[in-house]
Amino acid sequence: MTRFNLPVLAPLLVLAISPLDSRAESLKLTSPNGRLAVSVGLDDQGRPTYRATAGNMVVLSDSHLGFELNDSEPLSSGFRVSGTRRGEHDERWQPVYGERSRIRDHYNQLEIDLIDSRQPPRQVTLCFRAYDEGIAFCYQFPKQEGLDQFVIKKELTQFAFPEDFDCWPVYSAQGVYSQAKLSQVKPNCERPLVVREADDLCVAVGEAKLVDYARMRLQPDASAPHALRSHLAGEVVCKPPMTTPWRFVMVADSPGKLLEQNYLLLNLNDPCAIADTSWIKPGKVIREVTLTTVGGKACVDFAVKNGLEYVEYDAGWYGHEYDDASDASTVTVDPKRSPGPLDLDEVIRYAEERGIGIILYVNRRALEKQLDEVLPLYRQWGIKGVKYGFVNVGSQEWTAWLHEAVRKAADNRLMVDIHDEYRPTGYERTYPNLMTQEGIGGDETSPTNEQTLTIAFTRMLCGPGDNTICYYDGRVDKNASHAYQLAKAVCLYSPWQFVFWYDRPSRSPSKKGGAGGQAGNIGDEPELEFFKYVPTVWDETRVIHGRIGQYAVIARRSGEEWFVGAMNDSQERTLKLPLDFLGAGKKYTAHIYSDDPQVETRTHVRIDRVEVDSTKTLNLELAPRCGQAIRIVPSS
Repeated sequence: MTRFNLPVLAPLLVLAISPLDSRAESLKLTSPNGRLAVSVGLDDQGRPTYRATAGNMVVLSDSHLGFELNDSEPLSSGFRVSGTRRGEHDERWQPVYGERSRIRDHYNQLEIDLIDSRQPPRQVTLCFRAYDEGIAFCYQFPKQEGLDQFVIKKELTQFAFPEDFDCWPVYSAQGVYSQAKLSQVKPNCERPLVVREADDLCVAVGEAKLVDYARMRLQPDASAPHALRSHLAGEVVCKPPMTTPWRFVMVADSPGKLLEQNYLLLNLNDPCAIADTSWIKPGKVIREVTLTTVGGKACVDFAVKNGLEYVEYDAGWYGHEYDDASDASTVTVDPKRSPGPLDLDEVIRYAEERGIGIILYVNRRALEKQLDEVLPLYRQWGIKGVKYGFVNVGSQEWTAWLHEAVRKAADNRLMVDIHDEYRPTGYERTYPNLMTQEGIGGDETSPTNEQTLTIAFTRMLCGPGDNTICYYDGRVDKNASHAYQLAKAVCLYSPWQFVFWYDRPSRSPSKKGGAGGQAGNIGDEPELEFFKYVPTVWDETRVIHGRIGQYAVIARRSGEEWFVGAMNDSQERTLKLPLDFLGAGKKYTAHIYSDDPQVETRTHVRIDRVEVDSTKTLNLELAPRCGQAIRIVPSS
């Protein structure tokens, strides 16, 4: 059922509200299942406010909306309602790839036209949507005489919580999370911010469809208890007609349910704009750490043998990444990283013959100067994708530049991985050549396992995270265990999943520069078969167990096979895994990879293979800072 199609809305019902009633009457919008509701109105000063409820629980108290402008009076009060429109939308769509193969986009919508008392009057439309998964809203500025071109100085969107709840703030995209009270949140808090309002009520506040606007973060708002306010990374130049990014409040009964419903961000973005997506291919990636021809071919051979799809050359292949003289259209190995030699053409040819794609890293210094030159050149070389490094983020200028750089890559049939501080807002629906991005305190940062278990239910709400999974590097011991590392390939979603970060195949030059050392040589431990078989994109995702910072058990399906990742904090525990998600009446084999110090390998991972079906329940016995990975396949 589709009552109207985006982007042109055809509302079912139009309501005219007189100015006399507009400040006294609150307009209510409910989710399709009736559980969530948002009420929108004007207070006695003509200030737009909204509040949200879930059943009989208040999710957000009365919260104000509006803007401060440069060289003009604020757009925050003195409004009256000039008209409203309501509509319902319900469709199912299929992403090019994702955490699920089909997504339902079902919401009720309310548009409220506001007009102030200035002459000529200024107009703004509040567009609210109520989904079963949460609420979302944006501001729309129609073309008008009263607001031609203007500059937003501050966005005054408020999120006022009814109590001083627990939350998990972080203050940079790759920073360290901590649990805190709302009253302890400091300025410049990253989004999404997860707030636990009750044992059975979790919310996440964030941003979707950020394309040509300044990034929103959150800061305390002293005008109301337990309130946060949007904080933009700079001014925004607006020329109507224009629409702001969406602000969303996801609502669920658990952190795991929030993660299961993170497709809300995709639903708030435009459909795929790429006509032919056949060249967009997810897969697993190994980085070539020696910047040599021999190392590249060794990685290609390793990828073929172990079920990987890509080899990436990172910083240094075209010179020092921070030297403005380095030319990303040439192969000039940085001697501080490797003595070479690197014949990139030969590596590309060798890889192409074996069905392996090559990805190149380019730092922002070269991208900003050479983007239009190197993208068509890389396509000519046979490169499959580009990793954009240390890009500028935040301001409207750099936000617009970066998303244009993704579109330009698509024009050249190149996939993209964005590092470092960029966090996704759902643009991968519109341009699915945006495969993944960092914006995560991944294995490079040597996180504690509590950090990883926090990231799984906070950062991962907003989209893919390039965690750069280590396996033999010493960072593994600082984080958790090797079975825990296997589990990350399931728990931390990334369509380009980098594995063996800092490691190298045994045939790579072991003394030639690069990022990995001798200790990072990849061995032949039998559990590496899990990385061989685990996909990077999924048909179905279920969170079986999850508490932020404590433990996670996530099951994902690809075709007829299921993969389960279990990660545990410093407390020993046993978690039950009911297998009722398996096909009824069918027999399966579960390949279980778990930590066992008695196993005499470098990695101490035991493999058990047991017959199971949908009536069985597995007991996951998790030692402190350990994990399990499970592959469940139909029995032959």
